[in-house]
Amino acid sequence: MMAGRRFCLLVRLKPDTTMRNVTTMRNVVSGFSRTLALGLVATMAAGCVLNKPPDTATVKELALPGMQTPAQFTAAGAGPAAGEPADNWLAGFNDDQLSAAVAEAIAHNADLRVGAARVEQALLQAKLAGAKLWPSVDVLARGGGKLSGDGSGLQGAVLSAVWEVDLWGRVRYGRAASAAQAASAQADFEYARESIAALVAKSWFIAIEAGLQIEAARETIRASEELVRLADDRTRIGVGGQEDVFIARASVGTYRDVLRQLELGREQAIRALEILLGRYPSAAATTTPQLPGYPGAVPTGLPSILLERRPDVVAAERRIAAAFNRIGEAKAARLPVISLTTGLSAISSELFVLKDHDNPVWNVGAGLLAPIFRGGALQTQVEIRTAEQKQAVAEYAAVGLRAFGEVESALSAENAARDREQILTQALTDNQQALGVVQTQFKVGSTDLRFVEQRQLAVNATRSALIRVQTEQRVQRVNLHLALGGSFEPPPAPPTAPPTAALADPQPARTD
Repeated sequence: MMAGRRFCLLVRLKPDTTMRNVTTMRNVVSGFSRTLALGLVATMAAGCVLNKPPDTATVKELALPGMQTPAQFTAAGAGPAAGEPADNWLAGFNDDQLSAAVAEAIAHNADLRVGAARVEQALLQAKLAGAKLWPSVDVLARGGGKLSGDGSGLQGAVLSAVWEVDLWGRVRYGRAASAAQAASAQADFEYARESIAALVAKSWFIAIEAGLQIEAARETIRASEELVRLADDRTRIGVGGQEDVFIARASVGTYRDVLRQLELGREQAIRALEILLGRYPSAAATTTPQLPGYPGAVPTGLPSILLERRPDVVAAERRIAAAFNRIGEAKAARLPVISLTTGLSAISSELFVLKDHDNPVWNVGAGLLAPIFRGGALQTQVEIRTAEQKQAVAEYAAVGLRAFGEVESALSAENAARDREQILTQALTDNQQALGVVQTQFKVGSTDLRFVEQRQLAVNATRSALIRVQTEQRVQRVNLHLALGGSFEPPPAPPTAPPTAALADPQPARTD
């Protein structure tokens, strides 16, 4: 079976000695060119106009049918819904070292360099797809004379041009699909930048927390060593026994073991931060000694516009548009391909006489390639592209639901951490007062060392939990900014209008 049939129309012009033949041939070519041009214009005017991909509202309806989006986020502690989430959230922590670390990561992070290369490839693919809309022009030349490679003595040149008339939109659909894919890659890269900035900020807070936990552990060790001294003194004067001394020494050893684990944890946190910054992971980076200030409330905006704001959701929507255009491309591939060709050639030989051939020869033609039988391959390709669009819609739904879930979770976690900070602050104060009481009782011999140890453990656990919760508040604030689609960078400045040229004073009209 034939896969297609190509029909060509060729017009060849040959110089003639008589002016009449030349004029006649010119008239033929001119008439044919006008007819061909008019036919192409009429055909293209009645041809395929590209269908537009579904808009955002349609995509939401397709991906999340029947889902009722609430008027505002439902988690406890949700900020004011009025207004858009502010960009430049990084400046809200007022930490210059943190801002410098994020800038370093954006410039040197290896994963971002990979993402940038992918964006570059996608943009070039879109450019390549658009090149098919232009004619292809080639030249073939040969020289040599009698001793040329095949001994034919042929020499000359052929200039040819071929242009596929994109009557059904196959090439334009392909270009639109590549452009949508490039836009998706750009949105993914933007979300990757935001994610890296958020990850650096969270790693920064965790490294600071590790340092604070180390200082708390060292303070506990100093207090435990003082208990060892007191136990020795009680034993010498006969108030206490050796058991208290051994218990106190064992507690010091336990706290030193905890300190060593905390030091290792801080080293690992610093190494993770250095990898994000593009540095060698030597655990040599330094952070500020204290957690940065806690920013004020953040406007969350409306849930209904969250999906239009987050770059990862925008990327998923662009992938739906790309899949939509791939379907159009596959459908157009089932229709005939029309191409125009033209060429100019001049060929001669020093060994052979080319019969009925004069130079130069110019030709113009049109071709038609119509698929007749492909074993169902073309229709199957349409079905494959349709299935890919279904996948893209399902992926959009997954990304959209994850976006809603991340906002609600970040709001809940931040609110819980804020409440826990108040609870633990009061609990730490109470435990410290109770520890002071039992320490005094132990010094005067009215209580046992075990009660001091219990109160010391309670103070340590409460202090450690408070540090963890204070860190968690800042981590969840970063998660909230990322979930809302806010940028760590300030919004771009609006373009400034060019300076207006000074108007010249009008000259008085001449009366002469």
